[in-house]
Amino acid sequence: MGGLRWMRRSVAKLAAQLTADGFPISPSTVRRWLKGNGFSLRVNRKCLATTQHPDRDPQFQRIAALRAEYAGCPVISVDTKKKELVGLFHNAGANWQQDATAVLDHDFRSLADGLAVPYGIYDLHANRGTVCVGDSADTPLFAVDCIELWWRLEGRYRYPGATTLLILADSGGSNGCRPRAWKHALQHILCNPHGLRVRVAHYPSGCSKWNPIEHRLFSFLSGNWRGKPLDSFETVLNYIRTTTTLVGLKVPAHRITRQYAKGIRISDAQMDAMNLHPDPARRVGTTRSGPMRRTVAHRRPPPQPGSPRASPPNRYPPPDDPRTCVRLPATVQESTSIKESYFALSP
Repeated sequence: MGGLRWMRRSVAKLAAQLTADGFPISPSTVRRWLKGNGFSLRVNRKCLATTQHPDRDPQFQRIAALRAEYAGCPVISVDTKKKELVGLFHNAGANWQQDATAVLDHDFRSLADGLAVPYGIYDLHANRGTVCVGDSADTPLFAVDCIELWWRLEGRYRYPGATTLLILADSGGSNGCRPRAWKHALQHILCNPHGLRVRVAHYPSGCSKWNPIEHRLFSFLSGNWRGKPLDSFETVLNYIRTTTTLVGLKVPAHRITRQYAKGIRISDAQMDAMNLHPDPARRVGTTRSGPMRRTVAHRRPPPQPGSPRASPPNRYPPPDDPRTCVRLPATVQESTSIKESYFALSP
């Protein structure tokens, strides 16, 4: 009997084994008996978390509070969707059709016309998504270019007069909590040209599926092109643009042809010149774990004035300093006290 634990037994094999042991029974009877006793065919369920830190629940509570405080301001959720090979490749899923679509028998990158990199921006207040499809590397500069394009084409017209923006993102990837290039690009591509004060809040490690864009946008994109080969970039864009839901989701799509280099390094001097405001609690706290500790606030302290490398003045200016920040409504000013927000950038 011990060996049966390491074998996958179908109802036919179970019936044959029982019959050989002196209990004649048919496969259909075995199936009825199994179902009558609460058995069914089940798949593995991914539910055992590998990354868990003590402040996970407080982080979610603070992010919810931050979203409530930004109720009258633009709030977007961003992420990069799974990269897709462009060509006659197999795409999981099934569709109603008389004949199956013939695709290549191997999914080799060398056979592809390119690699589609969909970067999504989901507007929580408007229930409207935007997807920028690139064919280069998924870099922080690519992510910020997509957000800037959204703001230039849609955001500034949907929220006229807005001077602040809240971004919800995963703790990893091109828009993660670690890359300096992500913060640097936000400063020089989004904040300075558009006069925006940007607030970024990252979800805890291992919690990317709680990012709103995952279940409000990306899931519907995957369902719209399931079972269909993405044979060209135009096909990818068309499937994105035709994605809708019963509650009125609309998804414009844009093609990004710029090529992005990997491995761009941002020096300490460039970081010091930025108008970056880490949360005060993050600068002095040492008990937090996960992405909240991994911000610019936890680099070594700046040298004292008069030393060979003295930091420029006002490296961490107060959020209401008129010399460095755009004056915001009182409801937005209060949001700077949220401990689980990660950093803010001002023009």
